[in-house]
Amino acid sequence: MSPVALGVDFGTSHTVAVWRRDDGPAVPLLFDGSPLLPSGVYADTVDGLRAGRAAANAARVDPARFEPNPKRRVDDGSLLLGEDEFAVVDVIAAVLTRVRAEAVRVAGAVDAVVLTHPAAWGPRRRLVLEDAAENAGLAGATLLPEPVAAARYFTTVLGRRISAGQAVVVFDLGGGTFDASVVTAGGGGFEVAAVDGLESLGGVDVDQALIELLARVHGEREGWSRLMSPESPRERAARRLFTEDVRMAKEALSTDSRAELPIPLLDVPAMLTREELEAVTGRLLEGAVATTRAVVRAAKLTPERIAGVFLVGGASRMPLVATMLHRALGVAPTVIEQPELVVAQGAAVSVPVAAPVVAPPPAPAPVRPPPVAPRKPKRRLDWRWRAAIALAILLAASILVTQLTKVN
Repeated sequence: MSPVALGVDFGTSHTVAVWRRDDGPAVPLLFDGSPLLPSGVYADTVDGLRAGRAAANAARVDPARFEPNPKRRVDDGSLLLGEDEFAVVDVIAAVLTRVRAEAVRVAGAVDAVVLTHPAAWGPRRRLVLEDAAENAGLAGATLLPEPVAAARYFTTVLGRRISAGQAVVVFDLGGGTFDASVVTAGGGGFEVAAVDGLESLGGVDVDQALIELLARVHGEREGWSRLMSPESPRERAARRLFTEDVRMAKEALSTDSRAELPIPLLDVPAMLTREELEAVTGRLLEGAVATTRAVVRAAKLTPERIAGVFLVGGASRMPLVATMLHRALGVAPTVIEQPELVVAQGAAVSVPVAAPVVAPPPAPAPVRPPPVAPRKPKRRLDWRWRAAIALAILLAASILVTQLTKVN
């Protein structure tokens, strides 16, 4: 069986992992039926640190023991979950352990790991990620900047060409952060020529803007304040369900003109339209577009040198994103169906998986014919014997002739 490569995109809100064999396609890992593993971690008093959807569900009972975005706490060293203190390295390792366990369950083994990180992360943050990978059983993981992984996807999966001197502009709008990068192609591979970002802009910020929009209509109703500031387990469960419904409505508006959702505790339906979504997100996206224009200018990148503008991250699928970028840069962005998988898949295809060294089978032993007994050489008669025999033959012939004469 050929070896397995694993690409992991450890994100602020969700983590995505893609695996492939050296001779096969890249396949996303599924966590509870979804390629998106919630990055939140819950400190269980019995089972220890738990990650993923199970952690989010447990947080409904005791939210104080839950950290929804460990990636944002990378500089903190340690954090308090409930009454217990945990090293940030161990909290991140809990997420990566969940990824490794699923990869081993599905693929049987993991032979090579590529773990991505923001291009702006320095050595200190990268070492935290590296230590977390080692604690999770992924020692030796290769670290790769997220925009470089996106560029690998752009060329390897989409088959787009980046000639020497050209660059791809990566617009990465994820669940919790935004990064804009210019990735150039050179003789040694891809390099990040310029990068900048906004740590306070992501899909969760768009969700919050939509909640504030709904508050203008329903904020005075009975139960809204309890929904926004839940205290009981029932209210916390309602708030989490409401937040999830808002996120799903936002995603539906990428293709539909309107989306309906219920508001728990109020027991009333609500309606959101694409026009409303674009009105509230337009102001947020202005900062992202300005940041993108700044990195293009910093890299001294002219329009003819732009091989493409690549939209990455789940929140980038909003139609307004492509419209605003096209207007600002003069280049039509590249949009794919599942932009949240780009970085992980680009990581998985970035490093070829070397086949294990296998000794060649021993050469079959030559087939030898069965041994044949040597034939005894014929004895040659001595010349004396040959002369005696000849003399005897002549004598016998002479006697025979004499006898025949007497008879006649």
